[in-house]
Amino acid sequence: MTPRGTSQTSLRVRYAETDRMGVVYYANYLVWFEVARADWLRERGWNYREMEESGIMLPVIGAHCDYLRSAHYDETVSIQATGVLHSPVRVEFTYEVFKEDGTLAARGSTMHAAVDAQGRPCRLPERVREVFQ
Repeated sequence: MTPRGTSQTSLRVRYAETDRMGVVYYANYLVWFEVARADWLRERGWNYREMEESGIMLPVIGAHCDYLRSAHYDETVSIQATGVLHSPVRVEFTYEVFKEDGTLAARGSTMHAAVDAQGRPCRLPERVREVFQ
């Protein structure tokens, strides 16, 4: 069970995501964050396709990840994502990546700014802001 406002995404570590030692390459955690973020939005009735079709994009303006324990090839990992509205144009997602034994492997965050098709900051639609509260 995940806390309110949190979504959970499970993935099996693919061989292509690891280095020669079978350890997940560090940049793949950011890819997993994106998967979890998209799932979080989708669970709340909004998705990237709809967002972009409406003329809004959410580029990453900051990213951070702390690596605590290695994840390995063929393990199942679970990514918990939580979204927080910081302003009508800025949102933050936080993530925790758990190994199949429940060990916390990594935690991080991404900050996003809502921009229009010309790249100018814009307000998120009211119905979208509501899903963050």
